[in-house]
Amino acid sequence: MSKTIEVGDKAPHFILKDQKGNNFSSETYIGKKPLVVFFYPKNFTPGCIKEVCSFRDQYQDFQDHGVEVVGISSDSEKSHQDFIKKYNLPFILLSDFKGEVRRQFGIPSKLFGLLPGRMTFVIDINGIIQLSFNSQFGAEKHIEESLKVLSKK
Repeated sequence: MSKTIEVGDKAPHFILKDQKGNNFSSETYIGKKPLVVFFYPKNFTPGCIKEVCSFRDQYQDFQDHGVEVVGISSDSEKSHQDFIKKYNLPFILLSDFKGEVRRQFGIPSKLFGLLPGRMTFVIDINGIIQLSFNSQFGAEKHIEESLKVLSKK
């Protein structure tokens, strides 16, 4: 596993399929818009539902900061479509089926390596990490920590 990306590091470039099967490139946003990228273990699990719904409920706060929110898990595009529809999610979900982007960001596994880690990154307009937050539990803390960093800008 790669070293976990930290504050001050340049965010790795990545391309993944979104919920509609289209390519999403992180480079499209660099120089144009900051990103909040959150990695979560799996669609339709209790902690992940709580996390995505918290991002949904505060999505306007992120938009007010000019930030795009992007969620990443290993679930398929079809699973993401179903997840978005069921919970009325307004943001992009990306499928990292092989865990390649998870490895690029150096996200550690939790619970004896059985469960993918839960991490959130705030990436500024220049592609520099402003927040690297790791917490498997307390999913709503990811939103709180992200907004705290964005409010300082």
